[in-house]
Amino acid sequence: MKNVISTLVALALLAPLNLLASTWAIDPDHTTAQFKVKHLMISNVKGVFEKVTGTLNLDDQDITKSKVDVSIDMASLNTNIKKRDDHLRSPDFFDIAKFPHMTFTSTRVEQAGPGKLKVTGNLTLKGVTKPVVLDVEGLTPEIKDPWGNMRRGAAATTTVKRHEFGVNWNKTMDNGGVVVGEDVAIQLEVEFVRK
Repeated sequence: MKNVISTLVALALLAPLNLLASTWAIDPDHTTAQFKVKHLMISNVKGVFEKVTGTLNLDDQDITKSKVDVSIDMASLNTNIKKRDDHLRSPDFFDIAKFPHMTFTSTRVEQAGPGKLKVTGNLTLKGVTKPVVLDVEGLTPEIKDPWGNMRRGAAATTTVKRHEFGVNWNKTMDNGGVVVGEDVAIQLEVEFVRK
């Protein structure tokens, strides 16, 4: 009887810890992955990847133990100009027939101030994996939507060098500049639903 009581007490003590860990799915209908890059050295071209999926394993007790995995469907690229989108999907840029997804898997989560995180992880694009750091605003407190789902949100930004991922196409202009800039700014607006 003493062993049974000890076991029940231990389970009761562990229960709150289990409540502090949760799994959240990215809601693709309320998530965007945007990018912008210099065009002709004078303006920015923006685009969006419309299909983003993934999972957040969240530890509310110790946020640094949390983990996120994201997958972006490269065919969902949209810059609102079909000819440009077709070129970006081609082997000159993303070669989506060979590399249909871009992925991010976190390796470290750090507090970076009130409501801010630095999430380091491996970004894989066009078969090349490199570490990148996302500057994250949020994670918001969880709320219940009108349909009973628990939700949270976050925003993240980073900048990558496209040639580091084998995205090298370019043309030189008469003034010595290039058609496409090297730095690509990425902005994520993510909404999560508790599983």
